[in-house]
Amino acid sequence: MTESAPDRLAPRVLIADDEELIRTGFRLILTSRGIDVIGEAADGVQAVAEAERLSPDVLLMDIRMPHLDGLEAAQRVLRLLPHCRVLMLTTFDLDRYVYAALAAGASGFLLKDVTAAHLAAAVRLVNTGDALLAPSITRRLVERYATARDAEQAGPAHRPTTSAAARTLAVHRDLAPLTPRELEVLALMGRGLSNTELAEALTLSEATVKTHVARIFAKLALRDRAQAVVLAYETGLVTPGCGRPQQRHLQVRSSPE
Repeated sequence: MTESAPDRLAPRVLIADDEELIRTGFRLILTSRGIDVIGEAADGVQAVAEAERLSPDVLLMDIRMPHLDGLEAAQRVLRLLPHCRVLMLTTFDLDRYVYAALAAGASGFLLKDVTAAHLAAAVRLVNTGDALLAPSITRRLVERYATARDAEQAGPAHRPTTSAAARTLAVHRDLAPLTPRELEVLALMGRGLSNTELAEALTLSEATVKTHVARIFAKLALRDRAQAVVLAYETGLVTPGCGRPQQRHLQVRSSPE
């Protein structure tokens, strides 16, 4: 595998994994496709230090790391470098730590047996500001672990319910900046709808939907759709078990676009 000259528009990548074989393999794959790997780290503490020193565009971070776990390391890096996009590396696609990583601001996750083409494409994708996860996959992940977490915190007397009454709640203060229409868009994003599906469900053009999505991201300081789905659940706007809505059941407000 030969190394290509770095693309001037390609992201600068830091690889953090305690397995040297993984770091070496990922470096060879990325550099052969013109992506500049600017450093490596073998543990969480080193990952934070190297990220602060090198200021990468994208950080590939193993979830399970010695000395400082990947989740805590990712949180520290995101506080230091808000522009940095973090891709978590994991062995299982429904790892419970992945949910926490998404809630902390990670832009997605990759399985360690990812193909070479997918690895390079994923790094380039998140560098554009998009999420690696499809919203529907993120929704399933959030539902699985948000439900379990809420049940543990509430105790047996307050197990989650899917009744209509239980889903009627006041707008969370974190969502206060949003207009009624933007709340609708965020709720539907939380249920896994793409922009095309949002446009159909709300009888809007896809360009208008994209504008609403961009405004939601700006107002709530969200990085991407994956984080939007997590926030929709965390604030109670969407509850586990509510599923994807049918268009005939949607009640669209007549608020201004």
